[in-house]
Amino acid sequence: MRIALASDHAGYDLKQHLLKYVADSGHETVDLGVDSAETLTDYSDAAQTMSAAVLDGRAERGILICGSGVGASIAANKIKGIYAAICHDTYSAAQGVEHDNMNVLCLGGRIIGVSTAEQLTSAFVGARFRSEVDRYQRRFDKVLKIEGKTHG
Repeated sequence: MRIALASDHAGYDLKQHLLKYVADSGHETVDLGVDSAETLTDYSDAAQTMSAAVLDGRAERGILICGSGVGASIAANKIKGIYAAICHDTYSAAQGVEHDNMNVLCLGGRIIGVSTAEQLTSAFVGARFRSEVDRYQRRFDKVLKIEGKTHG
């Protein structure tokens, strides 16, 4: 699987670690920056860059890292076709894909350690959307309908 990873400055160190971890796990990585922890950047920019890679097929899924993971999740979910969630446990990281078709994992570089991040990444990458289960597909179809509506 090809995984895009992007971060703001607060997520840089964890992103660098996960780039190696994902590659060592047998997957291809796409490093979308930032290139240093000293380069002050906004999580919203990282979300747009990473989301573009997932949506245009350069990556099958994405991992987006900011300080807490919250801002990255909020920004990514504003982009049509991106289904992102912040996860702190392996059940949610896998179940988010299996039941909800999550395609972006958001992590907090200042919240979790590398061991937890590795476990979450493995759960996320190892899971597949279970579209053959009627209720999961039905629920996701409803999300797609919500996504297609305009508000305001």
